[in-house]
Amino acid sequence: MKTHLELSDVCMDFPTPKGTFNALHHINLKVAQGEFLSLIGHSGCGKSTVLNIVAGLLKATQGGIIVNGHEVNSPGPDRGMVFQNHSLLPWLTVYGNVALAVRQVFGGKKTRAEQREWIEHNLELVNMAHAMDKRPHEISGGMKQRVGIARALSMQPQILLMDEPFGALDALTRAQLQDSLMEIQARLGTTVLMVTHDVDEAVLLSDRVVMLNVGPGATIGKVLDVDLPRPRERLALAESADYHHCRAEILHFLYAGHSASAAEPAAGAGETRLHLLPKKVANG
Repeated sequence: MKTHLELSDVCMDFPTPKGTFNALHHINLKVAQGEFLSLIGHSGCGKSTVLNIVAGLLKATQGGIIVNGHEVNSPGPDRGMVFQNHSLLPWLTVYGNVALAVRQVFGGKKTRAEQREWIEHNLELVNMAHAMDKRPHEISGGMKQRVGIARALSMQPQILLMDEPFGALDALTRAQLQDSLMEIQARLGTTVLMVTHDVDEAVLLSDRVVMLNVGPGATIGKVLDVDLPRPRERLALAESADYHHCRAEILHFLYAGHSASAAEPAAGAGETRLHLLPKKVANG
């Protein structure tokens, strides 16, 4: 398949009072058109830094980001971002929050009637059209995140970037939004790059899972192909040997990385999410 997004020899350094901190070291990655790719690793390994570089919010110290054969160095509507925090403006309605993005991108390209139709279409995609006149404080956390996804999709991005988009939600709401995201991505064929700490989420949603080594100087440690047929149904996958094999591969990588970092602590490596591991490991 055609390469849609490429990270070419990406390195990232940050200045600190104690000197330069090397967060990322020679990251090379190609993402195909329409692929769903997840980044996973221990906290502090540079996953969100990778996402912010692709979004254009950070500029790599070395290397670059190529989208459809063109290098990008700044934010643009071709890359829509969904954060863990919904980031909705509290004084605007659900409709108004999505309209803000639509007017920014399509203000001179669509008539007011076309803009309204497009806003409503994207709210319908995430099942939020019924709440378009409500403000953020009047809706639940899951509904806010649906609006955040609608706002990102309304820009017609070529690439959807998601930074732990469901991390702050309860388990049931998280599952519902994961199912919605799979349906939307299948319908639109959008390329998705998602950061997650959740092993099951990574396997359920992804075509490939990219595992980052513990930093400093984080690199790609392993890339796992998730060769599970689509559409995916979580209850059926619970009985799938292939699903459990993928899950075990990621857990093994994360546990091995945790063991190595515990033996030789790395400055700035950050918190390790032991809840990803089976109880017999986490308690061991």
